[in-house]
Amino acid sequence: MSAAKPQAGTMLGHPKGLFLLFTTELWERFSYYAMRAILVLYLVDKVQSEGGHGLGWTQADALDLYGTFTGLVYLTPLFGGWIADNLLGQRKTIIIGGALMAAGQFMLGTPHAWVPGMETEMFYAGLFTLIIGNGLFKPNISTMVGDLYEEGDHRRDGAFTIFYMGINVGAFLSGIVVGSVVDAYDGNFQAGFICAGIGMVASLLIQFAFAQKLLGDIGTVPAAKLERQRQTEVRKEPLTKVERDRIKVIMVLGLFTIVFWAGFEQAGGLMNLFTNDFTDRMIGSWEVPTTWFQSLNAMFIVIFAPVIASIWVRMGDREPTSPVKFALGLVLLGVGFLFMMGAVIEMDGDASNKSSMMWLVGAYFFHTMGELCLSPIGLSMVTKLAPLRIASLMMGAWFLFVAVANKVAGFVGSFIGHGGAAEEQLANAMSIFSGIFITAVASGVLLYFMSDKLVDWMHGAEDAHPKTEEEALEEEVAVTAEHEGIKN
Repeated sequence: MSAAKPQAGTMLGHPKGLFLLFTTELWERFSYYAMRAILVLYLVDKVQSEGGHGLGWTQADALDLYGTFTGLVYLTPLFGGWIADNLLGQRKTIIIGGALMAAGQFMLGTPHAWVPGMETEMFYAGLFTLIIGNGLFKPNISTMVGDLYEEGDHRRDGAFTIFYMGINVGAFLSGIVVGSVVDAYDGNFQAGFICAGIGMVASLLIQFAFAQKLLGDIGTVPAAKLERQRQTEVRKEPLTKVERDRIKVIMVLGLFTIVFWAGFEQAGGLMNLFTNDFTDRMIGSWEVPTTWFQSLNAMFIVIFAPVIASIWVRMGDREPTSPVKFALGLVLLGVGFLFMMGAVIEMDGDASNKSSMMWLVGAYFFHTMGELCLSPIGLSMVTKLAPLRIASLMMGAWFLFVAVANKVAGFVGSFIGHGGAAEEQLANAMSIFSGIFITAVASGVLLYFMSDKLVDWMHGAEDAHPKTEEEALEEEVAVTAEHEGIKN
């Protein structure tokens, strides 16, 4: 918590600094999701000498690299948070991280003609720079949102609702904008990376122009320094039985988390390639850009989060427990992959018979419904269950689960095969979709039967359900932020 609060006035009942952070995060998420939407498409596109704009990788290699990249994206914030808390403060760390992310995007967008023979080296350098920059930027914005409010300020939950909406707006715009830019430049994915870089520059410029005025001294002093100023002696005590039981819940839910996100993260990898290669995207004489489908998840969250929140509130005492909601989320994820199986079946083994895009819309819809059922879980459950003295360790363990899930997602998707005939890839995709369906549904059923025991191990932490529709909505729209590991 920073020592000095800004005195810049309010907007819509909230400090103006909230809308600065909202806009900063919106553009940063736009930049990241725009890049993610075209990453595997760029990797598998033909090399320039063959009339393409990519690196000419096999789909298997591209998806394996995608899994490694997204896995590291969820690990590096651990180090970025430590650097901000102990050395630089949030504001400086965000600026450095944002600058590195912008540089990484522009490195990815460097035209091949400028670096003949060095395309792959430039690509890896850009990814590495993005990973480091992301680690510095991601964990620190949400911390400053909380610092805008005094302890007990009733506006704080509403502030995070607004902030999370910014994340989803940025994610929604990214796929549409970057897809349109790539199409406008005749399929040149590097133009898309440059577009993503411009979004990151916009985020930085907003910080430079308004941070001091609207945030005051928030984020300028490392949190560890402030903590030392008010530190009282803390005795090291062994974990109690209640604490050990609650840690068991975190570990068990963490394992099921790997299953869920390993399936869900096929969106940017295998499902993205399926959309590009095997889906009829024509509406009349116009073809819907592949990347536009990446915006469906964010759109569905914004539309249906209030609906789901209202349902939980209206159920009252009949509202499912968190493990049951998680189990439902796994089953809904499986239902989404039933739609992907339907898309393959429609093609009848012939890659020239493109599947209807409505199968994809249905898959993304049910995946999002599953995601929304996980809103009380994730990082919010870690904060409720982890003993205070090892909260950071437990948060790190949760980051590790999400990172493993992303790596597993790439590994599973890579079974589509190394090149080969399109019909062979289609058969492999069917095996992957059906395998994820079976695993997700079986995991959901298993977790359902374990739910009562998990609730017992929570020792009362499960009793604190949201009591108002506003509180429930805050939980629902936080779901994307929880997935990304930035929930405060």
